[in-house]
Order: sequence, then structure tokens, then C-alpha cells
Amino acid sequence: MKYKSSPDEALMKLLQEEEFPFTVVMKHGTMTIEYFAPQEIDTQTPHKQDEIYIIIKGHGTFFRNGERTSCKKNDILFVPAGMEHYFENFSDDFATWVIFYGPDGGEK
Repeated sequence: MKYKSSPDEALMKLLQEEEFPFTVVMKHGTMTIEYFAPQEIDTQTPHKQDEIYIIIKGHGTFFRNGERTSCKKNDILFVPAGMEHYFENFSDDFATWVIFYGPDGGEK
């Protein structure tokens, strides 16, 4: 299992993907870490697992369950499983780590 990654390494892997604005960089058990760099529009839909975003670079607005908040490099955001969320008005260089974890449906 891979245990180290960098934003530059993840971006190189993402550029090979072509179809999606994300790439998986690590996976172990229920945990998956992705590099996510949406372009123009974030088309995410709610996920089956809890997730944490750690902003790598850029800035934008984060919509979560009817509320908006600004976000920038080094901010950390949490979204419980099943909750509507997405980024909007983000900079061209925007990128974030996404950490999915736990059972489908989140903690009960």
C-alpha cells in the first residue's frame, strides 16, 4: 500500500485520468484519499461515506446543506454521509484532498 503522496504527484496522476476531476491516491479498508481539482463547475452529488476536505491550493466558496462559507488553502471541511455539498466560485488553481472513511451511511 502506498503511504505517501504529494500534491504534485497527485496532479500528475490526475492529468492521466482525462475523464474525471479526481484521482485516488491511497486506499486502505474503508478509507480512500483522492486529489480533487474541479474545473469551472463542481458536479458532486452526496456521497455514501463521511468525508473531509483539506484545501491544497486556491480558494472558493463551499456549499454544505444550504449554507455557504469561504474556503482557502489549509482549511479543513467536514461533510457527513448523504449531505448535499459542492464548491463554487473557486479559483482556476483550486485543488483539495478528499478523505472518505467509515461505513456507507456514516456514523449512526
